[in-house]
Amino acid sequence: MAKRDYYEVLGVSRGADEKDIKKAYRRVAMKYHPDRNPDDPDADDKFKEATEAYDVLTDSEKRAAYDQFGHAGVDQSMGGGAGGFGGGSFSDIFGDVFGDIFGGGGRARGGPQRGADLRYTLDITLEQAVRGTTVEIRVPTLVSCSTCNGSGAKKGSSPTTCGTCGGIGQVRMQQGFFQVQQTCPTCRGRGTLISDPCTSCRGQGRVEKTKTLSVKVPPGVDTGDRIRLSGEGEAGPEGGPAGDLFVQISVKQHPIFERDGKNLYCEIPITFVDAALGGELEVPTLDGRVKLKIPPETQTGKLFRLRGKGVQPVRGGGVGDLLCRAVVETPVNLNKEQKELLRKFEESLGQGGNAQSPRQTSFFEGVRRFFDDMKP
Repeated sequence: MAKRDYYEVLGVSRGADEKDIKKAYRRVAMKYHPDRNPDDPDADDKFKEATEAYDVLTDSEKRAAYDQFGHAGVDQSMGGGAGGFGGGSFSDIFGDVFGDIFGGGGRARGGPQRGADLRYTLDITLEQAVRGTTVEIRVPTLVSCSTCNGSGAKKGSSPTTCGTCGGIGQVRMQQGFFQVQQTCPTCRGRGTLISDPCTSCRGQGRVEKTKTLSVKVPPGVDTGDRIRLSGEGEAGPEGGPAGDLFVQISVKQHPIFERDGKNLYCEIPITFVDAALGGELEVPTLDGRVKLKIPPETQTGKLFRLRGKGVQPVRGGGVGDLLCRAVVETPVNLNKEQKELLRKFEESLGQGGNAQSPRQTSFFEGVRRFFDDMKP
């Protein structure tokens, strides 16, 4: 049986943030939790399905792979661990989401929190996308404060454990049969208190900085592809590990070529003389100019395929082709003599009957039959 879409399982849109995903998972998991549905054999499967979706969509790396490749992109990364949901992640999810519902069971998050991931849109030309390039980008971000080493406390002092929550960052309140867990009002969830804050970062442990990074763009990328730079996101609070930077590729529109996957398309204008008698043209490619032979009686819309003149896909496979679409150009700004020559040429065409304009003849024949069929 095929797996359902993870966004559909949780009932969220593809643009949902982590907060919305967590809220949706809480709702679905509460509905199908085995303890609340002991007589429903399908509830356990639906609960596991929701947990699997939550595990992927709240992990930035797994979510990026899933968005790009679907279930195939995360199958290998989901082996092992409790119930096949990734090593050790199930208990963390269960504790985070259900700790405040069922009371107890959930364990406090240990260690500093990871910094946020960042996204940067990189505009490149078609030539750069096809051949690959190295680009320097400037990214405003939060980095660990060098004065206090990210602790937020003034040099020579250190944060103290919050006496209200005991360093957990959350406190529990009894409401009837349930224990409700909420953020500690004293330390605001940090678990520590800073009595003497650092003057450089004002106790935040992080400062704003614009970093210059070198991004290597592989050949064959296209709009929508993402490059991950590990550890180049925002620094984590309280000296926590930094998040990642995702560079999203956006290929600029080219004045000549249009890309569709691994193939390139372009339009080549030809004179009506070359279209009628045939000729030879120079056609641009990304590797230089090539000669293209135009056969006689060429019509607008005819495609000429130049094999191997397209794009080498970034994920492997054969090189695409360049497809040139012929566009017969009508002469403009004619003088009196040229107009007279064309009228004589038109008269000479009439002497040849319908054989020299087959498309025009068939079109008007079709129009005549259409109106004849409409008559009562």
